[in-house]
Amino acid sequence: MEEYVIDIEAENKEIRKRYRALLRACKPTLQKGDKQEIRKAFDLALESHKDMRRKSGEPYIYHPIAVAQIAAEEIGLGTTSLVCALLHDVVEDTSLTLEDIEAQFGKKVAKIIDGLTKIAGVFDPNSSIQAENFRKMLLTLADDVRVILIKLADRLHNMRTMEFMARHKQLKIASETSYLYAPLAHRLGLYAIKSELEDLSMKYTDPDTYKFIAKKLNEKKAEREKFIEDFISPVQEILSEQNIVAQVFGRPKSIHSIWNKMRKKSIPFEEVYDLFAIRVIIDTEYDKEKTECWKVYSIITDLYRPNPDRLRDWVSTPKGNGYESLHTTVMGPRGQWVEVQIRTKRMNEIAEKGFAAHWKYKESNTDNGLDQWIQKVREVLSNPEQNALDFLDDFKMNLFSDEIFIFTPKGTLIQLPNGATALDFAFEIHSDIGATCIGAKVNHKLVPLNHPLQNGDQVEIITSSKQTPKEDWLSFVVTAKAKSKIKSSLKEEKRRVAEDGKEILERKMKSLKLTYNTDNINKIANYFKYPSSQELFYNVAKGIIDIKNLREYVASEKVTELTHHNQFNSHISGLVEKIDKKNSDTILIGDDFQKLDYTLAACCNPIPGDDIFGFLTVNEGIKIHRTSCPNASKLMANYGYRILKAKWASSQIDHSFITGIRIIGIDDVGLVNKLTSVISQEFNVNIRSLSISSNEGIFEGNIMVNINNIDQLDSLIHRLQLVAGVTSVTRYESEN
Repeated sequence: MEEYVIDIEAENKEIRKRYRALLRACKPTLQKGDKQEIRKAFDLALESHKDMRRKSGEPYIYHPIAVAQIAAEEIGLGTTSLVCALLHDVVEDTSLTLEDIEAQFGKKVAKIIDGLTKIAGVFDPNSSIQAENFRKMLLTLADDVRVILIKLADRLHNMRTMEFMARHKQLKIASETSYLYAPLAHRLGLYAIKSELEDLSMKYTDPDTYKFIAKKLNEKKAEREKFIEDFISPVQEILSEQNIVAQVFGRPKSIHSIWNKMRKKSIPFEEVYDLFAIRVIIDTEYDKEKTECWKVYSIITDLYRPNPDRLRDWVSTPKGNGYESLHTTVMGPRGQWVEVQIRTKRMNEIAEKGFAAHWKYKESNTDNGLDQWIQKVREVLSNPEQNALDFLDDFKMNLFSDEIFIFTPKGTLIQLPNGATALDFAFEIHSDIGATCIGAKVNHKLVPLNHPLQNGDQVEIITSSKQTPKEDWLSFVVTAKAKSKIKSSLKEEKRRVAEDGKEILERKMKSLKLTYNTDNINKIANYFKYPSSQELFYNVAKGIIDIKNLREYVASEKVTELTHHNQFNSHISGLVEKIDKKNSDTILIGDDFQKLDYTLAACCNPIPGDDIFGFLTVNEGIKIHRTSCPNASKLMANYGYRILKAKWASSQIDHSFITGIRIIGIDDVGLVNKLTSVISQEFNVNIRSLSISSNEGIFEGNIMVNINNIDQLDSLIHRLQLVAGVTSVTRYESEN
């Protein structure tokens, strides 16, 4: 890395230049007095950060200016937001306090900056600081959405300038981005930002695949542009004949979405047909929008044959985040499927800038999907008992999933996440209706509570006053509202039963001459492996623990004193001593790369040469995962503090590691024989297990093999691809 030379004069010039560019970007929204406010915030930020530098060596002030610029240009936010963007790090990184901010810029600005400031202090050890910070940010969202929007601008700039950071930091931030912030940008309708965040995350978590797809896209660029031109020109011709003012252009799909397609369908890059989308943006008045969109649709489908299964109409029923567009997939001139998106200028602005644009057009737009969503966020946040990680999972599941539209018997439209059941619908209407629900009629047919709903269903709920929420309900409801209401009613019920159990236990302990005190209760709970005394009381009431079990406890107590469980922190020191001799040279762990005891994660089976990290589990020591593991982003986003650096000591390791290979091909006599002889004879590799299925002439096999390192795996895959009849060979990812 080249040395950064500090030239103060040149830097000051650059700062002034960037500030002027920021002013130009926010010019359209500026009102009287706004410029002075922005200047005041800029001067304060400049002064506060004057001695600070970024990892790249650049002055720190470049970052807040860039964040404010993204907020103005790419999201379309106004002055208050720009002031907050310029000051978003001053409370966290300098001696300025929120009170100082409030005195200079008012309550509103101070509140937003508070929402952007990370939480300091000690937490519940089972929780996660990242999750708590995220929760805090969302609490402020419920009052002021600008918090999230500035946070997204901040995250986008950090992702764009992350090359100077340490590798483990890059991984943590990239995983958190793909796990939380990209879905959040999507949910707020910021599609351009969402795609860029996903691509940048992938650049760091799976650099090889990212480079491979980027290279392929680049190679095909000229060919793609020629195809787009041939596709567009007849469309433009007819549009101008019919006097429809519209822009038509093609844009490549993001690297991340191409990779998703390849992974989901298990196909190589060459077979991903919709590498790009054609977009038609119509310039028309608000009341003619719908008619014009369908007019353009009929022009395109007259020219090219549409795929009837691929029509998505978000013009008639917009998505919950305000997104409106008409999507169809048609057969292009060269026998290729092409996605066409049809929308108006207003719809496009909402699609690109999401929330900010949504407010701009609010007067004319009756859809309040975003308001409903914020209401849902408030509901999820209103459950105070939930720990931050459960909250995160609920949040992710509910608020980021695609929605389906369900009708009540009277024809009211209710939005639910995809996969919602009849019981979710009941809780959505009212928590009391959910709690007493015994069944439902879907499209006038009687169905059970766990019946999954489809888009457009009409649902009527049947209740009974004798019904109460059941434990097994939690296994099939998906909305956060239903989950939290069921949990709190079960808790209440459990508490009542536990009270009875407490009295029973007291009587039983008396008869065994045991003193009833907190210490003894905790010891008994420990002995029966219950996490709390309430669990113990509950199980006594249910008759799971009786006098016979208690006698066993008394006997064991006499023999030995109960040993205390090690706390999480002392856990790591024990690991150092019990090093597995066989594996001792293979992986080095931690900041100073020590030889610690570890196990390889079964979800991704890392092998020498893979990019890896260590994860400190609560009960199973250190687990080694691949950075591209399906579970990696969740682990790093939620438990960044438990992530340990890890690297292979050398790629020349004399023992083998298990990994899976998936082979798809045309079923042929002797194919299995050919494959196994390549693996075991040519490569001298042991086969651990083999599962093969053949369906109507298609052969599919999952083979677990013992491999020494990544190079051996790559050459084995390459050789298997050459076997006649084999169409694809990929490394097998387990999804558990």
